[in-house]
Amino acid sequence: MSSASFLIALREGFEAALIVAIVLAFVKRSSKPEMARAVWGGTLAALAVATAAGIILHLTLDGLTGKARTNTFAIICVAAAALLTWMIFWMRKNSRHLKKELEGKAGSAIAESSALGLAMVAFLAVVREGLETALFLISATAEDNGRSVVVGTLVGLAVATALGVVIYQGAHKFNMRRFFQVTGSLIIVFAAGLVSKAVAFVQGNTVDVVYNVKGVHWLTSSSEVGKFLAGIFGWDPAPSVLQFVGYWGYLVPALVFFFYEKKSAPAPAATPSVSADGTPASV
Repeated sequence: MSSASFLIALREGFEAALIVAIVLAFVKRSSKPEMARAVWGGTLAALAVATAAGIILHLTLDGLTGKARTNTFAIICVAAAALLTWMIFWMRKNSRHLKKELEGKAGSAIAESSALGLAMVAFLAVVREGLETALFLISATAEDNGRSVVVGTLVGLAVATALGVVIYQGAHKFNMRRFFQVTGSLIIVFAAGLVSKAVAFVQGNTVDVVYNVKGVHWLTSSSEVGKFLAGIFGWDPAPSVLQFVGYWGYLVPALVFFFYEKKSAPAPAATPSVSADGTPASV
């Protein structure tokens, strides 16, 4: 099983499941609970579009060979790393308002009795997660075999779905903030690995390595441990200087900004109003 595809599917799948759970719970509490079918219709349509896009992208890349293939994978790795970074920081900033925004859109659709409008709320939110997942999984298949990626994806989606059901059932003890912190940290580490992979694809064979531990079997891609380290942490047993710089040059600032929380400034003390005779004015 590909650990990278599992992590991606878990994170993206949970975000999609969370969105669907929020909208379904809102519709269930509304005056028109029967409109929940529109939510499921939009969700299934989004999954179909994302799956089709993933298949088309995979078949297109499968037909490439040589330099064209490596350059394309380099571009995909950079694009995936950039999108992952944007996604992590967007969710960190907007997660507090996500429920209110979704419920507002769903409420408007219900008020207008628009099944299509309600379906579009679910479709637009889920299809974004699905298309992101397709791009990330393509970047993960650069070195993993197809079967392990599929297995990792299915397991990740299954766990994400189970967590979505837990949220829908109203499990208030589930710490979503901690979940997004942990998975966000791992995603950033994974993105750093994508940056390193992109450099490796562009460089090709190189001798200017920082270190070389290919002689240690369990640290190479020939072992399960090596595959896990490469999948999650972007491990390379013989990275070039540029790979090393790219990896740490991305990882350290990204983690610092991710965990840095700006403390709000204390509210200024109220200045009492003073009347013309110099005595405090009554409020």
